[in-house]
Amino acid sequence: MEKLIHGRPYTETKKGPVFTPCAPNNILARLGDKWTILVVSILALEPERPLRFSEIRNGIPKISQRMLTLTLRNLQRDGLVLRHYFAEVPPRVEYQLTPMGRTMLPALEGFTDWIRDNWQEIEQSRQRFDAAAGS
Repeated sequence: MEKLIHGRPYTETKKGPVFTPCAPNNILARLGDKWTILVVSILALEPERPLRFSEIRNGIPKISQRMLTLTLRNLQRDGLVLRHYFAEVPPRVEYQLTPMGRTMLPALEGFTDWIRDNWQEIEQSRQRFDAAAGS
């Protein structure tokens, strides 16, 4: 019999609980990627207003042009970001969240709230673990 824990399906077996993947691993990896979270966050500042590539890049310190291009292309492929190309001189390209992309925002907010509330404790735990492993 299938059960749920925090929305995740699993089945009780003789050997214990077995979890059913809720999505392909590549989707989970993409949505949990640090650049994806930052790109979605900057596009969420004004979800109805498209942003130029340079505006996104300026708002995300240390992201390379190549990584931003790949991240935006993957988000577009997944249906989370729209790309608007304007055949001007020079060409202009703008990006914005799709309606589906905007549905991600409450989950992202919950996740980032949790991180903000717990990151210092996580860092302390890592330091304790590393110190114990080193001795």
